[in-house]
Amino acid sequence: MTITRRDFLHRGLQAGCVGAGLFASGNAQAVGPFQRRGRRPVKASRLPIVDTHQHLWDLTKFTPPWLGGAPDVLRKSYTTEHFLKATRGSNVVKAVYMEVDVDPKQQVEEAEHVIRLSKNSDHPTAAAVISGRPNSAGFEAYITRYKDSPYIKGVRQVLHPPETKQGLCLQPQFVKSMQLLGRLGKSYDICIRPTELGDAVKLADQCPDTRFIIDHCGNADPKAFSKSKAAGAEEPWHQADPWRRSIEALAKRKNVICKISGVVARAPEGWSSEDLAPIINHCLDQFGPDRVVFGGDWPVCRIAATYLQWVNALKEVIAERSLVDQKKLLHDNAVRLYGLS
Repeated sequence: MTITRRDFLHRGLQAGCVGAGLFASGNAQAVGPFQRRGRRPVKASRLPIVDTHQHLWDLTKFTPPWLGGAPDVLRKSYTTEHFLKATRGSNVVKAVYMEVDVDPKQQVEEAEHVIRLSKNSDHPTAAAVISGRPNSAGFEAYITRYKDSPYIKGVRQVLHPPETKQGLCLQPQFVKSMQLLGRLGKSYDICIRPTELGDAVKLADQCPDTRFIIDHCGNADPKAFSKSKAAGAEEPWHQADPWRRSIEALAKRKNVICKISGVVARAPEGWSSEDLAPIINHCLDQFGPDRVVFGGDWPVCRIAATYLQWVNALKEVIAERSLVDQKKLLHDNAVRLYGLS
């Protein structure tokens, strides 16, 4: 099934606001490399957070084309001030701006904007992953201008719009651009259809010196892991087992890390942390405690949850894992992998 950006967002919107079941008891999923220690849940305010997936868009400066087909909740400006209000009480100490798929003509303008933003220590944004078109001949000149910028950490091009055909990331020019990113010390965020994660495995193998970040747990759909299906419920976008195998294959590539993000936006109506647990736990178990980072995916998470609701749900899922490993996921790994001071 082809997953479009519009589907991606509108299907999440159908989940509506979270119900009273959000703070249900923790999951009972088995864990592997992350070890349970029998600890009591750690409140969200106690651990510092580095959010590696912060979206901001000021519609007086940028108008991402895809917003025209997005849910109403997203079709307005989301600025630093809004982010600070949304994250109040969550202890976000730093954030990495994530590109918002602006018109390619505005890519340089967006990059320069977020560099200025990252230089300002009055707010959490400390670095950025910028937009780019790796399959274009002009990509090398574009990204090379930022090779010495301490604020530009990587590049992303969303690969699941309907006009993007499967296999784009395996085209020779695209692969060449990925290899260039490795030489420049920049990363690439892979945001791809869950049914095409095998392409991400092949890409990682062709670029062993480039760090890849799998966004949104490989765009996994919580409904694929539901043990019961309500009458009239929407079909999941993919099957659970192929996704599990793809995550396992990606985790074997040491140049790939996994971002625990995005899954709440696609949660079913009346969701709880137990709906998210199978996805989160499988990713944590496969990638281990040192190759996972947290992403808020705000404001897209607002399709189904507030920022604090998403953070607290994640805290419930990881509550019985060691405090050391919780802190790695929420803070320490991001500081190390993104070179944040």
